[in-house]
Amino acid sequence: MNIISKNRWVAPMLSVLLVCIVGVNVVQATGKWNEASDSKQMTELAASVQNKQTSTQEERRMMEEGTSLSSNLSAQTIAWTKSLPAKNWLTTTQEKQELQEAKAKNKARAVAAAKAKKEAALKLAKVKRAKEVAAVTTPPQKLYFTRTKLLNQEDSKLATWSYSVSDKELHLLQKIVMAEAEGEPYEGKVAVANVVLNRLRSANFPDTIYKVIYQKSQFSPVANGRMKRVVPNEDSIKAVNAALNGKKEVADDTYYFLSLTLADDLTVARSQKKVKTIGHHTFYK
Repeated sequence: MNIISKNRWVAPMLSVLLVCIVGVNVVQATGKWNEASDSKQMTELAASVQNKQTSTQEERRMMEEGTSLSSNLSAQTIAWTKSLPAKNWLTTTQEKQELQEAKAKNKARAVAAAKAKKEAALKLAKVKRAKEVAAVTTPPQKLYFTRTKLLNQEDSKLATWSYSVSDKELHLLQKIVMAEAEGEPYEGKVAVANVVLNRLRSANFPDTIYKVIYQKSQFSPVANGRMKRVVPNEDSIKAVNAALNGKKEVADDTYYFLSLTLADDLTVARSQKKVKTIGHHTFYK
């Protein structure tokens, strides 16, 4: 203190020195605080970046796991779907019932159609049989011809000319069939009637049944008198009726027949073309 009192310039110097020392300490303290603050900020920034990276990695991992899970679920779904039955496994009870009802209806319709078809076939067969019976029991009153053949009654509109059959001519036709083919099969009797009607149609023979039957030297029963003695039996009557209704056992251009074992004159056999043989008769055209 004595020194200070004696040297007054020392006090200001000490004040200045003290101020400098305090300033230095303050500056150092400020620098340390700034360093600590910067260090803290850097630490927080690094932590934030690390957290963000961690979060990004976590999100990426979760996305990958989600994708993998989705893929696994899709694969499992496909595998499960493939393992299901091939048929309509989702069909409800109502749909199954409707399907069964539809099948039952279709089956019923098929049965009904088959039944109707069978009934139609039976009806057709019945009609056909009735026509066949009528053909051998009911002779037509009129015949229908074209230039080359005798027509069925159903085809009368196609005829170029017609011929009315009298009861007398019908009886004559039955008698000639009986006289010529009494012991022959039914088909042979029809064929004899066919020959007479073919001659009626042809321009090379007479134009009435009576004239055809009684043409000279054509039918041996007429010449030997058998024609007058015979009485037509049931087969002969049916055969004539069938031939008049269009049934044909020989073609429309067949005009001759004879028994090769009984005939005295075989000119026809040598000069005409053979058509067929029925029983003991051979037919020619």
